[in-house]
Amino acid sequence: MESTNPFLSKLTTLVENKLFNNFLVAVILFNAVTLGLETTQFGKQNANILHALDFIILIIFTIELALKLIVYRLRFFKSGWNWFDFLIVAISWAPTSGALSVLRAFRILRVLRLFSVVPQMRRVIGALGHSLPGMASVIGVLGIIFYVYAVLATKLFGQHPDMNMQEWFGSIGASAYTLFQVMTLESWSMGIVRPTMELFPQSWLFFVPFIIITSFAVLNLFIGIIVDAMQVMHEEEGKPEQTFATKEDILRLEAKIDALINNKQ
Repeated sequence: MESTNPFLSKLTTLVENKLFNNFLVAVILFNAVTLGLETTQFGKQNANILHALDFIILIIFTIELALKLIVYRLRFFKSGWNWFDFLIVAISWAPTSGALSVLRAFRILRVLRLFSVVPQMRRVIGALGHSLPGMASVIGVLGIIFYVYAVLATKLFGQHPDMNMQEWFGSIGASAYTLFQVMTLESWSMGIVRPTMELFPQSWLFFVPFIIITSFAVLNLFIGIIVDAMQVMHEEEGKPEQTFATKEDILRLEAKIDALINNKQ
């Protein structure tokens, strides 16, 4: 039910206003620029100005959260995004002197508030969250493939006395790391596969299927799962919101029906 308090109604209109939301986006982006400038020579020369701007921005974020707490009250904490904003602002207020001076670096986390402020970004993060169960299964499949190929690579190539073979395939851990580099296609041909083929001419029969399975098949499953999750979320957002009648609505409807009956009589 909407509040009958005029002041609270105005605050609600302000907090949910698109211009207010756009103002927050602008402040977050401006804060990202000022935090980046602190790492430059300009920032060192104008440290006092940048720190003052940073404090003003923190005040703006705090006022915004305070307004939302006044408007939504306990409902504020029912949203994970509100918790996210609350924690980031709370970390920003933590002391940044002495042993806690490292916390100043975490002020850049405020830029992540764009995820909660911009609806399109929220949708992407939500899709990533929905896709986690499917991604866990893909990671499991990928892990099994990596383990099998790492054991094979260690037995096939790691027994050779060549220094490169010992470095790349001397143990299961070294083989897994080398295969990860091959999977990412980072210098895989000239850096690993061709030197290996000089000692093992038929080793391409090992690497080519591995690249096809991991780079072109399994990794694309991640993209497919995320796209499917985004499509599901888009369809759910398109559905009309389901509303339920309260006891007061039912009593009001019964009263109207009784009044109509009495008028006809």
